[in-house]
Amino acid sequence: MQAGALRGRRLTIIIGDTQAVAVKQERNVRMCAAPGEEMKVMEVKLITRRVVFILLAASARAQVNPEICRYPLGMTGGQIQDEDISASSQWSESTAARFGRLDFDNGDGDGAWCPHIRLEPDGHKEYLQVDLRSLHFITLVGTQGRHADGMGNEFAQRYMIKYSRDGNNWVGWHDRKGRQVIEGNRNAYDVVLKDLEPPIIARFFRFMPVTDNSMIVCMRVELYGCEWLDGLVSYSIPDGHQMIYRGLDVYFNDSVYDGASAERLTKGLGQLTDGTWGLDDFLHSHIYSMWPGYDYVGWNNKSFVRGYVEMIFEFDHVRNFTSMKVHCNNMFSRGVRMFRQASCYFRSGSEWEADPVTFRPPADRVSQVARFVTVPLGDRTASAIKCRFHFGDLWMLLSEVAFQSGSAVYNTSLTPRKHGHPTNTLPGDDPTHKVDESNTRILIGCLVAIIAILMTIIVIILWRQVWQKMLEKASRRVLDDELTARLAIQTEAFFFQHSSLSTEGGSTSNSTYERIFPLCADYQEPSRLIRKLPEFAQSTEHLDGAPHYAEADIISLQESASDSSTYSITAVNMNLFAGTDSSMKEFPRHKLTFKEKLGEGQFGEVHLCEAEGMQEFLGEDFSIEGNNESPLLVAVKTLREDANKNARNDFLKEIRIMSRLMDPNIVRLLAVCVDTDPLCMITEYMENGDLNQFLCNLRLKEAADEDKAEQEEREGTSMVSYCKLIGMAVQIASGMKYLSSLNFVHRDLATRNCLVGKNYTIKIADFGMSRNLYRGDYYRIQGRAVLPIRWMSWESILLGKFTMASDVWAFGVTLWEVLTLCKKQPYSQLSDEQVIENTGEFFRDQGKQVYLPKPLCCPERVYSDLMLSCWRRNAKQRPSFQEMHAHLTESLA
Repeated sequence: MQAGALRGRRLTIIIGDTQAVAVKQERNVRMCAAPGEEMKVMEVKLITRRVVFILLAASARAQVNPEICRYPLGMTGGQIQDEDISASSQWSESTAARFGRLDFDNGDGDGAWCPHIRLEPDGHKEYLQVDLRSLHFITLVGTQGRHADGMGNEFAQRYMIKYSRDGNNWVGWHDRKGRQVIEGNRNAYDVVLKDLEPPIIARFFRFMPVTDNSMIVCMRVELYGCEWLDGLVSYSIPDGHQMIYRGLDVYFNDSVYDGASAERLTKGLGQLTDGTWGLDDFLHSHIYSMWPGYDYVGWNNKSFVRGYVEMIFEFDHVRNFTSMKVHCNNMFSRGVRMFRQASCYFRSGSEWEADPVTFRPPADRVSQVARFVTVPLGDRTASAIKCRFHFGDLWMLLSEVAFQSGSAVYNTSLTPRKHGHPTNTLPGDDPTHKVDESNTRILIGCLVAIIAILMTIIVIILWRQVWQKMLEKASRRVLDDELTARLAIQTEAFFFQHSSLSTEGGSTSNSTYERIFPLCADYQEPSRLIRKLPEFAQSTEHLDGAPHYAEADIISLQESASDSSTYSITAVNMNLFAGTDSSMKEFPRHKLTFKEKLGEGQFGEVHLCEAEGMQEFLGEDFSIEGNNESPLLVAVKTLREDANKNARNDFLKEIRIMSRLMDPNIVRLLAVCVDTDPLCMITEYMENGDLNQFLCNLRLKEAADEDKAEQEEREGTSMVSYCKLIGMAVQIASGMKYLSSLNFVHRDLATRNCLVGKNYTIKIADFGMSRNLYRGDYYRIQGRAVLPIRWMSWESILLGKFTMASDVWAFGVTLWEVLTLCKKQPYSQLSDEQVIENTGEFFRDQGKQVYLPKPLCCPERVYSDLMLSCWRRNAKQRPSFQEMHAHLTESLA
């Protein structure tokens, strides 16, 4: 959860959050392999610190986070009552609406809702309706068909969703690109989970099957999210404006608004309440392949005579408001600043009160970082608020607005509210007084629960020590002390880092996966799933050390309590480069000109800069793109100035390693700035950016028109031929061949980590992970780290083994990206959890595993002989990079 985006929770969730922390810590205790007294004391202290943090944060107020708000709301568990589930029609009593509950294969698959008539093509009249009894924030939906133990085969291939906040006005959901139809099931057995982008805020939901031909359909559904207790039911704002920035059209309209749209948007909700806030640079977006300015709603000062934008916010009932949080852009170099003043008026009846609350945030003329601005509302009571935001510059851009009130705090408890009873108080009741009366009892219960949890943890630690000694006596293989200590540190700190070095088989980590999908037996964390398989005992082996290249493959989200535990770095075997001169020249800092922030990682930040006189500085030994007159475009990695000693040493080790990497298809380290803080390393940056974005903007030319394609490419049109794509893959294979010859493991090979220069020159880089643009490519583990699971081999996900063979697997996925022009994310039809489940099928090797499909332009021999060979279960049977480079080179001949 981002800093500065905190909003309140009820005291009742302290117990739930504490239990969640205790469960995670118990897993850490079981996974740590060094059970000495020091470890026990450290673990208990760590739990105590976390519990204190939870107690301090319990009264904080947190912005809604779609990544957290993903809990089943009760169709499966029964919290949603039968009377709250209805339908337009049904086959019979046995297929009534109340049977339309998702069933994760816990029954015979016989129950489902089925409309009484065959659906006509594109018919949308039949629906299954769910009443959640109060407003909810819905981020995910699941659907399933009816199979009745093989006797039935009815399912919905596609469907639409309609929703309503009041039960009268219904809105059809559509994604961020305007598509309304959702791809559903392909068989009657599997559960298909679909993320809703944007999420929905509503009380009533209708699932409407869509079919291409007349057929019988049946549906079982589940809704995932959490209760929307902000109370905001609509906002009214002027329609956003268009900016022309350096010839680029930048649109600041609220594209997902679900109310009436004219010159002013009314009676709806949209991007200001979708839980996603904009980046520092408004030209880029969190959302994949959206237009510039998408994250923000913005207005030009010239269009408002009075110098302010007026917004009206309507709520479900009268509330006592304490503050409002507004996410603003502040890129003043482009004429954008946060608002100069906010004046808010309040209404409880039919008239607006005369005396507003006025707030003037301090002007920031130094930092261009987007931020939340908190506007105090002085505990004013109202059912509607009218705020006037005064311009601080030519443009004002907002991406999120959230309100905090005494009776409406956002609930992120692990246990969803039990449905069937409205949350509103009775007429005449004082809801604030009711909450205050129960706070004492709640707090006492919380403290008792915390003490009980801490005592339980201590008992578990002691029990674990005894049990581990018994296992050590029975085990035929005992892990050596070095590996044990390393695994314990990695588990507590984080899995791996930019400068850390993996083993040849990879560092084995027992980190479990935080569940953001259904909490049921079918969705187990991989570490448990793999241990249930009989082959597991033969699947681990002791492995030799080998360095890795990729930047911040996993970013730790855990804040360190002391200097010694901030970074976990495995010692590097520098003998690998013995005899090589590792000195790097110190580049004058004043010759670096900041252009753009590319992103940030564990080490610090990545900036795009211009280096003046770099060619002359490097001399004739370096052959780099550009001319001697113009500044050279470079990427500058910086280490945070407050980094501890270990982090600084690791940063310098990385410089030493990268200075020895010299290959035409590997991004090179050009110079350093280490005389003063912050420490910097300067690397090449290619003028066309990363390969993923480069390919997204291209179209494939058919092979029959190859000559025409060549001509259009020379004329600068956005087309590329198959031969050019294979040429790119050859270069990636060449760079990986070089890394593998040095026994390097990349760990994060993907198109986002490849840069493109002139004439389709490709160089492998390592800082794609640091860019917010690609955060959707990484899967969060226990709230503390992330993994690029869609590019990882099964043994990397389940066993934590990273080898050259796992890089070969990632190369197969990267080749698939290249040949599909990065139009889709790998396994786009699967959720993250389903991708992990699919790795279990690779392990079991029973023919149920799902492979990436053959790209349209890919010859059969390239797909079968190369791609599929990269994804073989047995790592030893995968081809080497030398073999793949030769194979691809031959295909160009």
